[in-house]
Amino acid sequence: MTVRDVRPEDVPAVVKLVYELADYERAVDECHLTDEQLHAALFGPSPALFGFVAELDGEVVGFALWFLNFSTWRGAHGIYLEDLYVRPEHRGHGFGRLLLARLARECVERGYARLEWSVLDWNEPALGFYRRIGAVGMDEWTVHRLTDDALAALAATSP
Repeated sequence: MTVRDVRPEDVPAVVKLVYELADYERAVDECHLTDEQLHAALFGPSPALFGFVAELDGEVVGFALWFLNFSTWRGAHGIYLEDLYVRPEHRGHGFGRLLLARLARECVERGYARLEWSVLDWNEPALGFYRRIGAVGMDEWTVHRLTDDALAALAATSP
């Protein structure tokens, strides 16, 4: 069992796992990621997405994809964990903890102020796991998002 940086040859396996995660989150119809898109985001000329994979006997069984954010209040970068996923048959064996520990190490080693992520409010197994490792829910904050037509409409408004 190892956690390591994602490599170009891992991209198809990670994309497949992203679709498994989307299915688990009841939103597979919203997932449109391609191998080409993920490869460009991770390994293009100016990568803004980073990743780790959990591997068992040469097979990728989990991943964490993340990017940098910045806290104006802390005056320092942080990591935003976009997705964390471990295949169901490999859960409970420490892969998720290893992936999060690797992300925490990345924060500490680089002097980042925080590691944060979102979790669906109905995902009790994940919520329990996160509480056990000491994560604190930011219940007073509500996530907002613009996509598709609403995003285009706002972009089209005059300055």
